[in-house]
Amino acid sequence: MIHQYKLNGYNIVLDVFSGSVHSVDELAYDIIGLFETCSGDEIVRKMLEKYTDNPEINRDEILECIADVKDLKAEGKLFTEDCYGEHACDLKNNSRTIKALCLHVAHTCNLNCEYCFAAQGKYHGERAVMSFDVGRQSLDFLIANSGNQKNLEVDFFGGEPLMNWGVCKRLVAYARSREEDTGKRFRFTLTTNGLLVDDDVIDFANREMHNVVMSLDGREEIHDRLRKTPNGKGSYELIVPKFQKFAKIRGERDYYIRGTFTHHNVEFTKDIFHMADLGFTALSMEPVVCPPDDPCALTEEDLPILFEQYELLAKEMIKRDKEGRGFTFYHYMIDLEGGPCIYKRISGCGSGTEYLAVTPWGELYPCHQFVGDQKYSMGNVWEGVTNIDLRERFKSCNAYARPSCKDCWAKLYCSGGCAANAYHASGDITGTYEYGCELFKKRMECAIMIKVAESDIG
Repeated sequence: MIHQYKLNGYNIVLDVFSGSVHSVDELAYDIIGLFETCSGDEIVRKMLEKYTDNPEINRDEILECIADVKDLKAEGKLFTEDCYGEHACDLKNNSRTIKALCLHVAHTCNLNCEYCFAAQGKYHGERAVMSFDVGRQSLDFLIANSGNQKNLEVDFFGGEPLMNWGVCKRLVAYARSREEDTGKRFRFTLTTNGLLVDDDVIDFANREMHNVVMSLDGREEIHDRLRKTPNGKGSYELIVPKFQKFAKIRGERDYYIRGTFTHHNVEFTKDIFHMADLGFTALSMEPVVCPPDDPCALTEEDLPILFEQYELLAKEMIKRDKEGRGFTFYHYMIDLEGGPCIYKRISGCGSGTEYLAVTPWGELYPCHQFVGDQKYSMGNVWEGVTNIDLRERFKSCNAYARPSCKDCWAKLYCSGGCAANAYHASGDITGTYEYGCELFKKRMECAIMIKVAESDIG
C-alpha cells in the first residue's frame, strides 16, 4: 500500500508497510500512481500525453523512471505487502505485564473548566483525594505485575494532583525506596493546571519528574474563556509566569505546554504561536473531547479550517526552525528511520492491558477517559484485574481490529486509534471516531512533510 499527497511544494509518496518515504518529481509521482494498475506501455502513453509540452520528458526518460520504480519495489521500498495483520492480536496477547499507571491522586480541582471531560475533576462522582496507603498499594501492584519490565511509568493525574501534593511526594519517595530491591526504575509524570505551582513544586518536579505537562490553552482571551477559577475569573495571569519559570528552570528536562482547542478557537495556530512566543519550546494542542451537542464541540464545518491550520503550523515550524527559534509540537514528533517497534505500531498505547488508571479508592480502569463508567471497572489494586473479559476485549484493540482501518494508510501510525475516543463516538472500543481519524491523518501528512523538508528524503 502507498499513500501519495502534495504539500508545501513536495510530492510525497509513503510506502505504508516498509515506512519508506520518497520525495519525488512530478513524473515519478504520476508513474507511481499508475504503476500497479497500468502496463508499462500504458504508462508511457499516458505520460507522453500529459507532458506533451515538456520537451525534457520523452519516452527514454519515462522508461528510466519506470525502471527506478521497479527497483524500489524490488528493494522493498515501494508497494510492499502487509505481513503484520495475521499477527496483530498475537503480539498483544503474548504480554501479561503492566508497565504504567495513571494515579488519580485527586478527584477534585481548583479550576472550573467548562469543557472538562472529568466533570471538573470529579469524574461524575464524589470529590476525593488518594490516601498514601492506596497509592502505596498501587505502586506495589505495579511492581508485582510488571514482569521483566524494568522501566515503570507513573502519572500523577486528576483533577488537580497538586491538591494532594504531599501524598505525591511520599509516593515518589516510596517508589525510590523499592527500586534497588526490585530492579525497577520509576519514571514519573505530573500534569498540572499551574495554580498551586511554587518553588517547592518546581524543585521537586525538576528533580524527580521525568516529564511535566502544564495546561495552557493559548492566548489570554481564549484560555480565560473556559479555564476559570470557581469565582468565575480567568487563570491566565495566575499561571503563565509560573509556567515560564518552571520551564526555564527545568532546562533540558522534558515538559509540555498542553492546550485544548474547541469550536471557539479553530484557528488554534494563533494560540500555539502565542505560547511559542512566550518562550515555551515543547507544545501540544489537543482537540476537545465533549458530547457533539456541547457548544465547544468541533463541527464538520470546522474540519477544512483545521486542515489548513495544521498545514500552516507545519510551514511555520519549518520557518522558525531555520530562524533558530524552533519548537516541537507533540503530534508532529515522528521518527522515520527508527521509531516505535512494530509491536507498538500495531497495538498502540496499551490501555486496559499494559496501562491502567487508578481512582482515589484504588479501583482500576482501562485509562483516565473511562474512569467513572462502571461498565469499564477492571478490578482494584488489592485483588488485581478481576474483569478478565474486559481485559481480553482491550487486547483486541489494535491497528487491525476495526474494519474501517483495513485500507487506511495511517494505521501503523495511529495503531488503530484511541479506544476511549472510539467508545465515546460509536459506543464500542473497536468502533471508529471518524472525525479524529481525519485530524490524525492530516497531522501525519504534515509531520512527514516536515521531515522531508528537514532531510530532503529522496
